[in-house]
Parts: sequence; C-alpha cells; structure tokens
Amino acid sequence: MSDDTIRLVTIGWILRRRWRLLAVLALVGALVGYGTSVLFPPRYTTSASVLLPGQWEERELLTQVDIATSSVVVDRAAAALDWTKVSGTELRDRVSAKAADGNIIKISGTADTPEHAQQLSDRMAQQFVKFAARIAGGSTDPDAATGTEALRQNVVETNRRITDLANAADPGQTVESVQARTDLEKLRTSLEEAMTKLDQADPATNKAGMVVMGPAARPTGEAPPTRMQLIVGGALLFFLLAVIGHLVAARVNRRLRTEPQIAAALGSALLGTVDVPDERRAHQPAGRGPRARIRRLLGVDTRWDIPTPPRSGDEAGSRIRYRRVCARLRDQLPAPRRLLVVVPDGDEIARRAAGQLVAEAQDDPQLRVVEVSVDRPTVPDRDTESGALVVLSAGSWTAEELAGIAEACADGRHEVVGIVVAGTVRASPTRSADHPPDNATAALAVHSHATGGSV
Repeated sequence: MSDDTIRLVTIGWILRRRWRLLAVLALVGALVGYGTSVLFPPRYTTSASVLLPGQWEERELLTQVDIATSSVVVDRAAAALDWTKVSGTELRDRVSAKAADGNIIKISGTADTPEHAQQLSDRMAQQFVKFAARIAGGSTDPDAATGTEALRQNVVETNRRITDLANAADPGQTVESVQARTDLEKLRTSLEEAMTKLDQADPATNKAGMVVMGPAARPTGEAPPTRMQLIVGGALLFFLLAVIGHLVAARVNRRLRTEPQIAAALGSALLGTVDVPDERRAHQPAGRGPRARIRRLLGVDTRWDIPTPPRSGDEAGSRIRYRRVCARLRDQLPAPRRLLVVVPDGDEIARRAAGQLVAEAQDDPQLRVVEVSVDRPTVPDRDTESGALVVLSAGSWTAEELAGIAEACADGRHEVVGIVVAGTVRASPTRSADHPPDNATAALAVHSHATGGSV
C-alpha cells in the first residue's frame, strides 16, 4: 500500500471495513458542531438599499461604500440606536456595504435578533445619507447645507410675486403696460436661468440626492453558519479526517507484502507459498477486557488494508502446495531431518499454516513449532535440529521485525533454511473452513512457545 497509488478500491475497503468507526467519528463531529453552535449564538443579517441618482464612476461608488462604513457613520448610528453596552467600535464588525448594479449601495447589518438587525441596517442607511449630503454640500455645518435650498425657495416666491404683478398691471394695450409686462417676464427668465446654472454647478444637486429605498426587510433565518450547517459540517469534517487518516496510515505502512522483500529481510530463500482458509479471527489480535470489546464493536480489530482473499480451488490443490514444501525440505536437509518452525507471535494465519505443514510432513522431516515475539525475539538454542524454517503471512511485519527474527535464529545457532509465506483463501462451498483435518488440529496442539534457552 505504501508504494501503490491510492485507488477507489482503497476507499471502498475503508468504507466497507471501517463503517462503524466512521459512523462513530461522524457522530462525534456532529456533537462538536452542535457544541460550537451553542458557544456562538445565532446571528441575523439584513440589508438596506440606498439609491445614488445621477452619473457615478466606479471609483466614486467605491468611495461612497467606504463612507457608508466609516467610523463617523457607525458612531452616529450607534448613538441613534442607543443600545445598552453596544458602542460604535463593536458595531464596526457587524456592518458592511457593497456597490450593486444601478448605482445602489447595500448596507448590511448583523445582530443577535431579527429586530436588531433591521434597526441597525435602517439607522446605518439614514446616517449615511445625511453624512453624504453634508459632504456634497461642501460644509459640515447643517445651516450651510440648507442655504442652497433656502435660495431656491426664495426664487420660487419671487416668481410667484412676478406673476401677481403681471396680473395686476394695466390689462390695456398701452405702451407702459406692455413694457411693464415685458420687463417682468425678462426678470422671470433671468431668475430661472440663474437657478439652472446654480443647479448645474452645485454638486449637492447632482449627486447628494440619495434616497433610502424603503426599510430593511426583517430576516426570517439565521445568518450562515447556522446550527444545522455547523452540525453537518462537523460530521463531514470528522468523517473526511478519518478517511484521510486511514489513507495516510496506509501510505506510511512499512509492512512487507511481497515474497522477494520478505526473503531479503530474512536473508533466506523462499520455499513456497501455502493457503489457509479465511477466518475472521485469523486477522484479529488476541485480547480481552473493555478495550478489546470496544475494538471489536468499532470493527478495528481486523485489518482493513488486506485485499479480499481469492476463492480457493479444491482441497487437493491446497495440500499439494504443503507437500511440495515438505519435498523441498527433504531434498536439502541431511538425515535426521529435524527443523524448528519459527512463527511470529500473533500471526494466526502463519500459525495455522505451520500446523497444516506439520500434519502434511508426517515426521519427515520432523517439525517443531515455536512462536517467537517480534518485540524481543528469542529462539531456543539448537539441539538436534538442522536449521529453522520461518513461516509467516505477507503484509504483517516490517523489515526490522523480520531482521530481528533472523538475528534471534542466528543467536540460537539455527540457520534459516527457508521461508514459507502463508495467505488466506475463501473456502469453496464443499469445504468447511471451520473444521480443519484432525491431524492438523493435533499438530497445532503440540507446538511450544519460545521463552529462551534450550527446550
């Protein structure tokens, strides 16, 4: 797995063989998301729109956006709201503005309740319009800002008086009356032209006539992330982290999987590969107690990165492989043919293969099975054996662990004469994998554990 490209089949193995663990971790992630939503109360967001009449360039709109969220506008909105324990500094993090199409600026406010969010957006829009009008008027004095409007009112009043004078003039066709009406109309025209030029020259008339397009809508839902989003996001995050963790563990796994790698680590030749019927307990580490029960409940007591065992042929073909290994041993061992069969402790597949190998040998050669701990391997000292035969399963041990077993054999003056790699197969329907031959069961019952020294 460490040298292979991660494929979809690898993801399938994780989902199929670790679904209980993934489900539990997803539930934990959902609880974490729920706890996060409790720590951070819900927020509500709404927007108020302000229309900017006239022609505006893009950079001018961006300037107005900055003005809408400036400290002056926010402080004035905070003063108008008069919320308890809420200052303008706190409100700056709750308001935002952006320019939309059609010379519209949307001012958004976020608060802890829908009512407060609506009030904040409305106050921000109102204070922005007032402050922008004062800036466009060229003065920050409220009285000066209304001077132009007062002048317009005076012009309107003057026009009305001119109309009254024209009506009161002599309706006759005398030279004096006609001249008077002509002078009044010229005066009216001059005033209108003057006001037109004043309007064209006054930027406050062109660009300061901002309009709040109605009150902000009261929000009906929470602003993201909502509680449901946090719960779903937490479950999904923990699920993905669990899958990624499995993939990373598989990539850094240093267990040897191929026969040439195993042979190189033990420094001996491969005599053959044998099959044992696949059983769930063959991949389970031995253990009792609460921790072991939890591992079985979560499904982590079996390895997930082992491919599905192939379907075996007939029983005769499987026994032929064992007999061929025994024949190779007889060919290369001097008489009397006695061997120490070394099995790594905890390798249930190798232990069952060693028992079947002892049964097929029928004392020629004579095989004695010992299980050796890979943490501190100790092999019995040589007695009448002609060497050691290592039986193990592929993908279970690292090169360092196998090298330790080889060194332990050398310390016990045993030469590793060969290696047998055991693999699992799915039993055919005509054969029951739960009932091995009687002679194999008997052979498994007589093996001994290596505890050091001669046995």
